[in-house]
This record gives sequence, structure tokens and C-alpha cells, in this order.
Amino acid sequence: MPRKALASIHQLRVTLEGTKPPVWRRIQVPSAMPLRKLHQVLQVAMGWENCHLYQFEAGGQYFGEPDPYFDRAIRSARVTPLHKVAPSVGSTFIYEYDFGDSWSHKLAVEKVLAPVEGGSYPRCLAGKRACPPEDCGGIWGYAELLDVIRDPYHPEYARMWEWLGGEFDPEAFDLRAINDTLTFPRRVSLPSLGSDGV
Repeated sequence: MPRKALASIHQLRVTLEGTKPPVWRRIQVPSAMPLRKLHQVLQVAMGWENCHLYQFEAGGQYFGEPDPYFDRAIRSARVTPLHKVAPSVGSTFIYEYDFGDSWSHKLAVEKVLAPVEGGSYPRCLAGKRACPPEDCGGIWGYAELLDVIRDPYHPEYARMWEWLGGEFDPEAFDLRAINDTLTFPRRVSLPSLGSDGV
């Protein structure tokens, strides 16, 4: 079956709010990509482990996985395409991951482009720094974690490194590994993310 043609591509700047210096990524995704699949792309691009709930917020409306136990009205991310919530250059919206730690990402549309012939989407173009470890206590917990691991004389130094499994580099960013994962989703447990991203 022939691959469906892509009408346009959104280039997004993704910034994890509250991080200093900032943790950020620049990604390109099909404009028609449903928000649920954008969530999967963001998990890979940022380095999260997809262990928690998520939602998008745009123009006072929320998009995610509808749940009758939530008080807030939430629209389905499965059927809402990116271009509906962020139609043009300059549009911004929020992606929140893990309602306990409340990792808030600001997404800004930098460009809306025609797809490049032979290009592979989604893809990551650039970025800086590793995302925080899962379940480290949100932005304040992450700041404390960094203070601890940078000071070998801190009383929590050994315990924190043990919790981290002995390795964590806050400056790490592997563009090739991210794109390998986005290009070959069947190898990395993203079964619903098609090869063309829609």
C-alpha cells in the first residue's frame, strides 16, 4: 500500500520549563499527527520513559486520555491533530507529563514546512541536555538532585548515586540515538507510531 502523502510539517521547539540551563529539543513532525502520537514522539525526543499520564493544554482546552474520574473536561488526544491546536508559526501550547512531578514543556511552532522528498518524519534536529530522571520530584527535586551529585562531600551523595544506578550525565544528548528510535519504532516499543508518523 503506498505511503500517504504528507501535506505539511510542523517544526517545534520543545523546552522543559524551569530548567536552567534549559533542557530543549527541536523536532519536526507531520502537521496532521494526532496529539497522542506527538506524546510518544516527545517521550522519545526528551528521554522520558512513558511511565505516567500526560495532557496537552492549548487555548484553555485540555487534550489527553479521557477519564470519567477526572473532574476536568478533556478531549481525546487520539483524534485531535497537531495543526488544530497549533495552526501557525508562533502558536504555543503546553505538554504536561507526570501529574505528580508535573513536568511542563512549552511547545512553540517555529516553522510550517513542506516535507522534504525522501525525508523521514518525525525527526529531531537538535537539542541540549538530558531530561531529568523519572520520579525525582519535579523541577525542585531535580535542582536538589543536581546540587547533590555535583558535591562529593554532600551527605546524600552516595545515596543519590545509588538511586540513579551509578550513572547520570545532565549534559548528555544523543541526537543519533533519538532519531534511530523515531525511525525504527518497532524496535523500541512504540507500536502505534507508524513509519510516516501519522
